Amino acid sequence: SNTAISFGTAAVFASVTSNFCRPTFDSNSNKVVIAYTDAPTTYGTAVVGTVSGTNISFGTPVVFESATSEDYGITFDSYSNKVVIGYKDNGNSNYGTAIVGTVSGTGISFGTAVVFHSAGNTYEVSAAFDSNSNKVVIVYRGDGPGSGKVGGAAIVGTVSGTGISFGSQVVFNSPATYMPRCTFDSNANKVVIAYKDSGNSNYSTLIVGTVSGTGISFGSAVVFDQ
Repeated sequence: SNTAISFGTAAVFASVTSNFCRPTFDSNSNKVVIAYTDAPTTYGTAVVGTVSGTNISFGTPVVFESATSEDYGITFDSYSNKVVIGYKDNGNSNYGTAIVGTVSGTGISFGTAVVFHSAGNTYEVSAAFDSNSNKVVIVYRGDGPGSGKVGGAAIVGTVSGTGISFGSQVVFNSPATYMPRCTFDSNANKVVIAYKDSGNSNYSTLIVGTVSGTGISFGSAVVFDQ
């Protein structure tokens, strides 16, 4: 359509090497929150950004996990007005962990971290907020010995105050499931997950989930790219 896009001036939010950068928008405070790994410390860190015109400025970075952390998924819960970050906590056996953040001004504070997957390792976390059920859905690749190897899984979280509690893990794809990413369709009131299915020639695949209470159920997977 010959529509152009223009950009303002780039702004540094961390004067260090940063990895696994993931943003979300807090519609309560009208701020952007970025979760990332501060490479010199490898700690899980978040920073709040304020957009003005075509520019963005940042507050002071805040550490939310004082251990090596990776593979962030971040979303904003507009029911509780909280930011939720899911991640792999390398400082705690690579367990899947989540933490709730509250934005105030140009800063953010955090509650206590909660483990949502403690069997084996957790990789490639993604998160979405289901505004129909007012729940957070976290998807991830679980991998570990024996029963810890779960493939692609999802779990439903309920934010209360500065904490979060979880229902039971639901596996949506048993073989190794790479790069799962989720979003919420507010028209259909469904969670949609895209992933690479190693059990089907690494085809790009979609599956639709329905949240009910603290659980989630899934329809049949559909290949969208071979």
